[in-house]
Amino acid sequence: MSTNKEILSKGIKYLLFALPLMFIGPSVIFSSFKNQEHPFYIPILGLGIIMCLLAIFLIFKGIQTIMKSLFDGN
Repeated sequence: MSTNKEILSKGIKYLLFALPLMFIGPSVIFSSFKNQEHPFYIPILGLGIIMCLLAIFLIFKGIQTIMKSLFDGN
């Protein structure tokens, strides 16, 4: 059994892009809830939710790609 290094590095890149989003997204959501009277409350809340959903997607895609490199390797 061998590991496809190119696909493994692609999966790790997905996880590295997800890492900052896992912290920035909830921080943006928290900041928007603290400033509910501000006119940009709804767009900032939406941006934070999009960041969190993107982090979840990238984590899923990264783990899926890493599993593919481990079990479908050449």
